[in-house]
Formats: sequence, C-alpha cells, structure tokens
Amino acid sequence: MRTYDFSPLYRSAIGFDRLAQLFDDAQRGDAQPSYPPYNIELTGENKYRITMAVAGFDRSEIEIESERDTLKITGRKARDESTRNFLHRGIAARNFEHSFQLADHVYVVGAKLDNGLLNIELAREIPEALKPRKIAIDAVADNVQTLKAA
Repeated sequence: MRTYDFSPLYRSAIGFDRLAQLFDDAQRGDAQPSYPPYNIELTGENKYRITMAVAGFDRSEIEIESERDTLKITGRKARDESTRNFLHRGIAARNFEHSFQLADHVYVVGAKLDNGLLNIELAREIPEALKPRKIAIDAVADNVQTLKAA
C-alpha cells in the first residue's frame, strides 16, 4: 500500500489544516465501527438523514451531541440485573459511540426514534453573506464617476 506524507500541507496552507487532517486520518485506516449499522441519505438539495439501527435501545439510553463540526451519537445500555436465561442472543445490546464529521454550515435539525431506527435530520444552511450574488454592471461605472468627482 502506498503512503502519502501530508506534512507539507501543514506548513504551506493556512486554514486548510482540517482538510489535511481528514486525509491523514483516512490514510491511517482508522476504521469507523460497524456497529450499529447506519445509512446516510441525501433527502433534498441541502438536506441529509442519518438512519441508525438501534434495536433494543430506549430513548433514555441514546445521547446525540453536536459540537462544532462533529456529530457524536452514544448508546449506553442500562445494566440488566435480571436473571434472564437466553438460549440464543442475536440482538446486540452493547454500548456504542459513533462520530460523524460535518461539513461547514451543516446543522442537526432534529432526531426521532421509531421502530428501532434512529433518524437524525441534517440541513446545510449557507449564510446570506456566503451565497453568490449578482453584481449590476452599471453600478460599477456610477461608483467610479463619483470617486473621480470627489
């Protein structure tokens, strides 16, 4: 397998350290855990949904936290002190922690637990200052004449 050295990006690119760090982490092979299984959907132009299969977990056992550019979903199973005797245990009930990197201006809109599926709705909301805007050609000429007259 070929390895790449991204350290020159850290030295010469200001403000792109997050992108270089993402490349570095992906190259290292830090695999995301496969439990619980999940889907990521594009539901609209700027809308996304993460669907996670969390069968056996109650609302009180799942915590969703969004901090800056990271979405963290944690499941902590309450201790079952009963004397249940399983002949076969096929439903996983282990704790989990899953993190997702969110792009700029992507926010969590809401979350819903329904039939063992946790649905987290996300939306990209680009601020007005960053949206493209049209510039009138005549407006530039008027401003230039005003500056010359002053």
